[in-house]
Amino acid sequence: MKLLIFLLGFPIALLMMIYRERIVNFTGKMTWAEQYLGSGGTYNLVIIVAVVVWLGCMMYALGSFDQIFGLFAFLFGKS
Repeated sequence: MKLLIFLLGFPIALLMMIYRERIVNFTGKMTWAEQYLGSGGTYNLVIIVAVVVWLGCMMYALGSFDQIFGLFAFLFGKS
């Protein structure tokens, strides 16, 4: 299952980076991203989200996601 998540997450992140202009044209420019991330902030935000998707999939596949975020399991009732 972890391998499948990685094999799906990596191409999704890569496609987000390649087609960021089409994504922005579809969603429109985000005012707050343009304000806080500067000119072209919406494009930068798409890249940031793609990197977070890639890192999250990589962390999940290697098991470090469970180690880091497992510390917060007590908030959700897991022991």
